[in-house]
Order: sequence, then structure tokens, then C-alpha cells
Amino acid sequence: MTAIEPARPANIALLVDADNASPATLDNVLTVLAELGTVNIRRVYGNWNKASLRGWSALTHQYALEPHQQFDVTKGKNATDMKMTIDAMDLLFGGRVAGFGIMSSDSDFAPLAMRLRQDGVPVYGFGTARTPQSFRQACTRFIDVEALQSAPEVTPAPVEAVPPAPGTKPAVDAEVIKLLAEALSASKRDEKGFASLSEVGQRAGNRSSFDARSYGFQRLSDLIESIPNFATERREGGRMYVKRLR
Repeated sequence: MTAIEPARPANIALLVDADNASPATLDNVLTVLAELGTVNIRRVYGNWNKASLRGWSALTHQYALEPHQQFDVTKGKNATDMKMTIDAMDLLFGGRVAGFGIMSSDSDFAPLAMRLRQDGVPVYGFGTARTPQSFRQACTRFIDVEALQSAPEVTPAPVEAVPPAPGTKPAVDAEVIKLLAEALSASKRDEKGFASLSEVGQRAGNRSSFDARSYGFQRLSDLIESIPNFATERREGGRMYVKRLR
């Protein structure tokens, strides 16, 4: 009898208009996009000769962003919009992308968002409060990144995980605990405050390539159970749920 392989998370593309998006909001954007799937395609567009894009340049390696150079051929204009649109359509017709995220506050992307949605593909827009209604309404969902940033920052107590065999495993650092806490906060929770560990793991995975095995644990569930900041609960079918305690 052939074993049934688990379904793979949907393949999501994030396209960033660096001239009209802040690098400070990228963590929140990746967390939200986990609702659609795994962000495997990450492209950022702009003229990298501009000093104003240094913030994005610094993140290309940290977040595995693929930079696309677009020179400003005409003063006051740039070719970013056209290049992003062409790439989005190529990805759409390639048939391997199940959803898009567009980081920009530029209304020029409204026709692109509408065209992508016509093929039944969800489009999440990420911009500021100044984003024109035309782009906002063209998206499946539009998220104000400034509102995301203004949400209370998750600062769990820096409690180290307790490994099963003391002294044989590296301590889980505070950044990983913070990452998991933020992913939990963004996940759907039940009336008792528990969220599915699989959803938490997917949201965290969109922002970081950390692996539980780097800390001596075979699975994320083992790592979570070792951290005093969280409580876990196994339910029907062996599914694990997690809740933040502090």
C-alpha cells in the first residue's frame, strides 16, 4: 500500500516595491502571509544606487530576498512597477504560485492585483494609511503595515528552554523564543488561548530558517514543550496546540 504524503504548504510569492515600502515592516508581512502558505519567492525591486534603499540592501541576505536592479531611466520615474508586473504575470502563468503578497503604497499596482484575482489567486497588499483606495480595494486583503507595527510588542521573559539532558543541548536563545511568541500572537486561537502548533510553526518559518534540531530537539513540539513560556496540549489525532503563559 502506498503511503500518502502530507500536503505541501501553498507556494507564495512576495514582491516588494522598495521605493514605496519600509524594510522595518518585513517581519510582520512574512508573519501575515503564512495565512496563505510558505513564502518561497521573495523579490525586492529598486534602484540599488539610491542611498534610501540601504535598509533593504541590508536585509537581502538575512531574509533570502532576491534583489532586482531597476535603473531610473527618466528623472522622477522608475521602471520598478513595470518589472514587478511582468514578473507577477510570469509567475501566475507558470502555475506554481498559489498566492501573492505585494508590498507597496502605489496605486499603480491596482490593475495587477485585479488581474491576479481574476485567476482565483489571493492577493495580499501591504502599505501605509496613505495608500489609495484603488489599490486597497483591488487586493483580496489589504493590511496597513503601520497598524501592524503599532501593535503591542511581544517581549516574553528571557527564560531558557530546559533540555531533557542538562548540559548536552545548546540553550534556546531569547530571539527564538520571541519569534515563536510573535508567531503565536498572529495565529488563530481558541477560547482557551491555544493555537495550532502547525500554524505557529508555519508563521515562524516564514520569518526564520531556524530548526529545532539546532538546539538538540528532534521536533518543534519537543522544543516548545521545553520552554517555560509556553503550555502545550495534545488533542484528537495527536495534534498539538500551544498557549503562551508569559
